[in-house]
Amino acid sequence: MPLSMNREVFITCAVTGSGDTTSTSRHVPRSPKEIAAAAVEAAKAGAAVAHIHVRDPETGAFSRKNELYKEVTDRIRQEETDIVVNITAGMGGDLLFGSVERPFPVDPASDLVGASERFSHIVECAPEICTLDCGTMNFGSQDYIMTNPPATLRAMAKMMTDFGVRAEIEVFDTGQLWFAKKLVEEGLIEDPVLVQLCMGVPWGAPNDLITFMAMVNSIPPNWTFSAFGIGRDAMAYPAAAVLAGGNVRVGLEDNLYVAKGELATNGQLVEKAVNIVESMGGRIIGPDEVRRKLQLTKR
Repeated sequence: MPLSMNREVFITCAVTGSGDTTSTSRHVPRSPKEIAAAAVEAAKAGAAVAHIHVRDPETGAFSRKNELYKEVTDRIRQEETDIVVNITAGMGGDLLFGSVERPFPVDPASDLVGASERFSHIVECAPEICTLDCGTMNFGSQDYIMTNPPATLRAMAKMMTDFGVRAEIEVFDTGQLWFAKKLVEEGLIEDPVLVQLCMGVPWGAPNDLITFMAMVNSIPPNWTFSAFGIGRDAMAYPAAAVLAGGNVRVGLEDNLYVAKGELATNGQLVEKAVNIVESMGGRIIGPDEVRRKLQLTKR
């Protein structure tokens, strides 16, 4: 199979995520001020897009509070350093059943809300991009189910299109990519279509090149895609994604280390990704070029 290397590459930095990582690395930002500063740091290092979650500033636990998202986006927009704002819309679909013998009532730690509530912070913050996790799956090593039924996905996709925010379709396995094509076919997501391939998250697509290329080869040629892996293989994915014709995502949501035993900052991960792409002959494009490519509306 011939190489179809992408030579005009944009980098997304997922600066904090929602996982239990703040106890492992002091570099994972918690407060809106820290998260905004991490986005600016990533931009200065070469990222064109900042992917944003928010956390409780005191505990570091994930949060869905609209006021935290608003503070982060306001702080980023007040900075002189430009970056495309990409906010998660994946929260609010967390299901934990009770025991194996008594699944109901569900665990009180479940966080399940309706489509409109899951989208409310997007309306308030008006980012250029927001994510759409395109399926339901067993997620991670615990008994947590990421819950995204077809009706919810159709409703949220329509909200994104009607509101004028570009959906970044996050796919964690091949069936989710299949459903993403259905959403486009139904007119719920409009061109240009943006897809993020999420590799190595238990129990979605395994972190291997055979599965990765199967997903890449299933993406329509007129779509734009990016990809990331998690953990120890994360920094191999800038090379793999670009060789396969895609773009790059790195950041502390996906990986805490810049080298074995060396905790990273977001800026260091972006810098390393820039070096990988440029050493392969690619050019890193900035926020304005990404806006033109993806037809984004800057607020």
